[in-house]
Amino acid sequence: MDLGQISALLKARPAGHSLPQALYTDAAVFDFDMAAVFGRSWLFAGFEAEVRKPGDYISLTIGRWPVLIVRDRDGELHAFHNSCRHRGSILCQPGAGNAPRIVCPYHSWTYGLDGRLLAASRMPEDFRKADHGLKPVHLATVAGAILICLAETPPDIETMRRELTPLLAPHDLAHAKLAYQSTLVEQANWKLVMENGRECYHCASGHPELSRTFPVGATSYFNDIEASQLFEVRMAELGMPMGPAGEDWWQAVRFPLNPGTLTMTTSGQFAVDKLMCEAGGGDTGSMRWALEPNNFCHSTSDHSFAFAAMPVSTMETHVVSKWLVHEDAVEGVDYDIETLTHLWTQTNLQDRDFAENNQRGVLSPGYTPGPYSAEAESLTLRFVDWYCATAKAYLDEAAA
Repeated sequence: MDLGQISALLKARPAGHSLPQALYTDAAVFDFDMAAVFGRSWLFAGFEAEVRKPGDYISLTIGRWPVLIVRDRDGELHAFHNSCRHRGSILCQPGAGNAPRIVCPYHSWTYGLDGRLLAASRMPEDFRKADHGLKPVHLATVAGAILICLAETPPDIETMRRELTPLLAPHDLAHAKLAYQSTLVEQANWKLVMENGRECYHCASGHPELSRTFPVGATSYFNDIEASQLFEVRMAELGMPMGPAGEDWWQAVRFPLNPGTLTMTTSGQFAVDKLMCEAGGGDTGSMRWALEPNNFCHSTSDHSFAFAAMPVSTMETHVVSKWLVHEDAVEGVDYDIETLTHLWTQTNLQDRDFAENNQRGVLSPGYTPGPYSAEAESLTLRFVDWYCATAKAYLDEAAA
């Protein structure tokens, strides 16, 4: 499939409908998505709390592209292509760790934490180490979150930084720590995983645990919840900004949880005794913030939860989940992992089944794009419209 055929598929999509079949199933479209979407967008990569000390690093893979995030000795964060400048080997395997230097496991080329090549044995006299440092990836931090962009010229991020920072400030992510991380393999195209994650049309019947705390009947900005007006007044009295805020590629809003619940856990009660946000006794709802193409987060008073759908191949996606708690919270004293993680673990497992079942149905010769509910699937429609606009912009540039 070439770019002209992909363009024709995008044009064939009826407004307000899901995508044509091949955009969920064709290997060439996956390669296109990596170039047009993941290769040009700001992507959520983690939290500053994960790389707090000099030498701390995160190694992750975006599609087929390995990326390394590291904090140097001066406390600065850097992102690099995780590929040795000698013969391209992966420098740090996926995961996290700490190292005084970055050493290639193949031929021991050694790099500083700032990406400079420090040592390369048995090279000729005219070899210049200064010409062979690690290739950088754009990195930005916003209120404790780390974003990366693989494009040569990244999109402007200043509006997001200006508007999201005060919304997240009460949750004090600068003084958080990673309590737990999981990866769930889903046999579904990344867009189907995200379409599912952007709506709660299925929540009342599909997520009994989540429905206890989450207002499953709400629309996109949660302004039709019965308790919204009283919640807004109370948040104003506490000095808690609510939003909504956002651009076409990100959004954030604080909303009330269901009556009698304080946080997004199975019981609706705090899973962590040491709160991240103590305003109002911790009864401050959830700050939901999300980035296109593949992320959403919920920050409540006792913890923050982050979700990222990482594309692997045409019909395989890895869902990476992270739970953050206060840096002084002690596991086994202030929280236990099972209570902290149970709600979103169950929700993710249920969503995996929905996404995989959706993928199998999309493969049917009887599949045609169906209409979204403007009320119940507004954020899914927003995501698909954004995807189409981003894809068309890439095609227009390629044609020019």
